[in-house]
Amino acid sequence: MAGEVWSHLVTMQELPLNALRAYATIYAHGGVRAAARASAISHSSISRHLAELERWLGVALVEPTAGRRGTIFTPEGDALGKAAVASLGELARVAGALREATSDRTVTIAASPSLAVRWLLPRLPALEAAHRTIDVSVVVDQRVQDLDASGADLAIRSGGGRWPEVHSQPLMSDALYPVMSPALYARAGRPARPTALAKQRLLHDRDPDASWDAWRRAHGPSQLDVRRGPRFTSSDLVLRAALQGQGVALARHRMAQDDVAAGLLVRPFGALQVELGTAYWIVTPVSRQPRPAATTVMRWLLAHADPWRGDVR
Repeated sequence: MAGEVWSHLVTMQELPLNALRAYATIYAHGGVRAAARASAISHSSISRHLAELERWLGVALVEPTAGRRGTIFTPEGDALGKAAVASLGELARVAGALREATSDRTVTIAASPSLAVRWLLPRLPALEAAHRTIDVSVVVDQRVQDLDASGADLAIRSGGGRWPEVHSQPLMSDALYPVMSPALYARAGRPARPTALAKQRLLHDRDPDASWDAWRRAHGPSQLDVRRGPRFTSSDLVLRAALQGQGVALARHRMAQDDVAAGLLVRPFGALQVELGTAYWIVTPVSRQPRPAATTVMRWLLAHADPWRGDVR
């Protein structure tokens, strides 16, 4: 086993990395000339790297053709090109993330897809305007505990706030209420009472804390069939369906508030809602202290999150 590992390491040490990088550029751009232009180096230099790689491998990577047909890769060249582009691309991605993460002025926030799109991103311009020396990056990540693996400085999560191996501090509360598009609202006769839901198509979020059953228990109607209607895997998807007039969604206020304020979604039953209490938390890893820039961002989020403490009207 040790011999096999050593053999593999020796092969890696012997790899002509400059030639492989040049070949990945050739493959990605479809030819030597295009690769030379993309790399801003001479055509002859790219050609020399290609010839060097073919000699080292002992196989041809491109067909010996010319003219209008352009570069045609051999089966061996095609296989190597795909592997080189994928491998070097992944190395570039990881290296870039590491360089970014080590910057004193870069703060990475992890959030669920819906929270990132519907709450965090619209507020980033104000955050960055207040702290122009800080660059904020966003990682879409459902894993609460694994902040170290994601490289995030902090996460914004929804739930009960008790997760292992992280520090949690409350950020903001939330509530549920039905929403529908203005067009559907008009077609439905501008309903004003929950009893009207019995005649509407319900849109469901698979989030267990945002179920229509919670609404039925709080406001009815008791005969509302909460089993009917399509289900969506995220709050963003269910709200997009509501925006398109596909039915009535039971929305989290924090996800829907901007669309409601803009008149893109309507709350047909006014102030009726289901209180969820503290629903969003700032989460940081216990394995390390937040960097000063991350602490600044957390303080801004705590100060500028909607200060609602019980009424989202």
